[in-house]
Parts: sequence; structure tokens; C-alpha cells
Amino acid sequence: MDMDARTSTSAPAGSLAQRLSTSGDQATRVASGIATLGRLEAERRRRLRLVFATLGALVLAAGVLSIAVGAHTIPVGRVVEILLSPGAAPLERDAAIVQAIRLPRTVATLLVGATLAVAGVLMQGLFRNPLADPGLLGVSSGAALAAAVVIVLGDRLFATALPAEVLPLAAFAGAGAATLLLAGAGRRGGRTDIAVILLAGLAFAALANAALGLLIFVADDGQLRDITFWTLGSFGGIGWRRILAAAPFLVAPILLAPWFARGFDALAFGEAEARHMGVPVERLKRGAIAAIAVGVGAAVALCGVVGFVGVVVPHAMRLVIGPSHRALLIASALAGAGLTTAADLAARTLVAPAELPIGILTAIVGAPVFLHLVLRRRSGTGA
Repeated sequence: MDMDARTSTSAPAGSLAQRLSTSGDQATRVASGIATLGRLEAERRRRLRLVFATLGALVLAAGVLSIAVGAHTIPVGRVVEILLSPGAAPLERDAAIVQAIRLPRTVATLLVGATLAVAGVLMQGLFRNPLADPGLLGVSSGAALAAAVVIVLGDRLFATALPAEVLPLAAFAGAGAATLLLAGAGRRGGRTDIAVILLAGLAFAALANAALGLLIFVADDGQLRDITFWTLGSFGGIGWRRILAAAPFLVAPILLAPWFARGFDALAFGEAEARHMGVPVERLKRGAIAAIAVGVGAAVALCGVVGFVGVVVPHAMRLVIGPSHRALLIASALAGAGLTTAADLAARTLVAPAELPIGILTAIVGAPVFLHLVLRRRSGTGA
């Protein structure tokens, strides 16, 4: 009987020891997993800092070269001196070139490139497709059509010559009208149907291109050249007045974009899951569409249509840093600014003293990259 008592006493004790050992192993594994996650997060943060620093350096280099290089090359040291003392000798030749011509042009390329890239991130998050382009909303088509109407029919509709400000204002109004039309078409039962907006955008782009072709057919040589530069993009002749007018509309989407980051991270799992996570999906959609329309509309109004920046840059950055939208927005803004500035520098130096439309260069670079990304995605090796 004493043996039975000892046996019955030792059995629970052994079971308790086994449970304690198992719990200890589980705690060790949990602690090891937490430590591994911490190391991975620290490594990710280091990689992001390296990417941001590299992109920032490239943007700075592109900006300085854009100011220094041209028909009259200015030494980099002299450029830095002029930038650090803007009030000194404003009538001196180098200072006049920098302050009145190249600096505003460079600021415009930086702003437009960053805005188009951020709009691309928002568009891809909205459609949950890393190959979506801001042009799918019809903003560029509406702006280009409105600008062409002013170029070709402005003198015929009005007895006096129109002020220069009318053209960008008309482009911005055309972009806004196209967005309102497509957003209205996509509203069903208080919800925004992204698929309907996509299809309506494709149909609107086809109609706008047909109308643009008709205007090109009736345009004279001078008007045809203006339309060509507008539809292919050019930063030539942009001054501080136009930049200051467009800057609020270009900067606003960049500043508001971080507000969309968490929502788009959740939306990647689907609309129902995002709603369960507390994301106001409809407000997110409407806000993103408005930000894209304002940013792209202002960019087109300032310099015309610049293609591929809004689709290639965000997708390339996604491959580098991953799908987190907060980091993706920062990286894309930097990369878009640097790419557009470098493309504009090439556009005005490759065939100097003539100037290529920047859209030609972005298409030459962007189209093969875009095709590569599409094929890579189809093969299942893309992000």
C-alpha cells in the first residue's frame, strides 16, 4: 500500500515536471522567435536607411548637374556659391542663368517627378495591382484634350490673344472634369466600384485620343508643334510664377500620402478584410482618387504629359524595399524626382541646342522596363 501511495504521488510530480519542461521549451522558442523578428526588423530598417540615403544622394547629384550642365556649363562650385548667396550679383551671367532659368526648371522636375511617383503608388494601392498607372483615371487624357482645345481653337473662339496662364488652367480643369466624370460613373449604392472606374477610364481615354487626333488634323504647323510638346511633355520656359501656382497642388498629394499608407497595407488583403481592420475603405478610395487627380492634373498643367514615371518607379521600388506603403511612398518620391530630373537633363543636352520632349526619353527608358516587369510578373518571379 505504501508503494502504491508513492507511485501515485510520483506520477503527478513527473507529469508536472514534464509540463514545466514543455512550457520552458515553448517559452524558449517564443523568445527565440521574438529575437529573430527583432533582428529582421533591425536589418530591414538598416536596408531602408541605406536605400533612402542612396536615393537622396542621387537626387542631389541630379539636381546639381541639372543646374550646372547646359549650353553654358557652370562649374559645380560656382553653382553652390550662387545657391548659398542668392542675393549676390543677380545680374552676373552665371547667377542669372541659375536663378532665372535652371533653378526653377530643376525645382519643377523634382516636384513633378515626386508627385507622379507618389500618384503611382496610390494608384497601385487603390487597384491592388503593382502595374496600375495614374493615367487609368483619365486625368492625363482630359488635361491633354483641354490643352489642345485651347491651343487650336483659342484664337478662333476669342478675338484677343489669350493670356499664357489660360493653357495650364484649362489643362487642370480638363483633368478635374475627367476625374469627376469617371468617379461619378464608378459610384454605385454609395460605394466606389474600382473596376467600373477602370473600364470607364479606358473608354474615356480612347474618346479623348480620338478628339485629340481630330484637333491635330486641323491644327497648323505652329499649333501642331505646341500640341506635340504638350502631349509629350516639356519643362522648357517654366518660371517661378508657374511653379508657385502649381506647387500647392503638387505638394499636397505628397504630404497627404502617408495618411493612406496604413489603409493600403490593409486593403492589400481585400476590401472586406480592410473593413474588419477598421479601415474606412470608401473614404480611403475617394481620398486617393482626389489626391491622384490633383497631383497628376497639376503636373500635366505645368509641363504636359510625362509617361511611365507613375508606373515604373513605384513598381521598381516595390521590388527593392517591399510592399510597405509608408516606406514605398518615400522611396518612390525620391526615385521619381531623380529620374525626372535626369531625363530632363538628357532631353536638353542630347541634341543641343534643340530640345527633346521629355516624354520621349521616359518612354524609351520606361517601356522596356515596364515590359520586363510584366513578363517577370507573369513568370511568377516578380513581387
